Amino acid sequence: MTGMMPDLSVLWVIFFVLLCTALLNTLLFKPLLRVMQERGHTVSSARALADKASADARTALAEFEAQTTAARAEVYREMDQRRRAALDERAAVLEETRRTVQTHLHEETATLRADVEQARATIERDSQALGAAVASKVLGRDLA
Repeated sequence: MTGMMPDLSVLWVIFFVLLCTALLNTLLFKPLLRVMQERGHTVSSARALADKASADARTALAEFEAQTTAARAEVYREMDQRRRAALDERAAVLEETRRTVQTHLHEETATLRADVEQARATIERDSQALGAAVASKVLGRDLA
């Protein structure tokens, strides 16, 4: 019968193993598992926040690019309007200058023609008087 009965030391070993298991479970494994679960939750929360921030950043970037494109188009449109206005103003100034030059040219041409006619008349009159004076000197008498 003694061979059937376990030794008390085996019971003590089983008791201490069970006691160590309970203590390790309570003092080490449960807190360790809780910390690991909290870390997992924190990591998944951080990942969710990072995904949301990334999506917000993509949305903000798309909005910024749309606003930049719209602003660029507005600037190009304004530049084109100013260029057209400058070209129109240039054409108007050139036309006004051409008209002014044409008017002055006609006035000066008319003045020059009048001066030429007057000079011809003066030369003709003076040449007749000079011719008469030369003839009277050459002939030695007055021709009049």
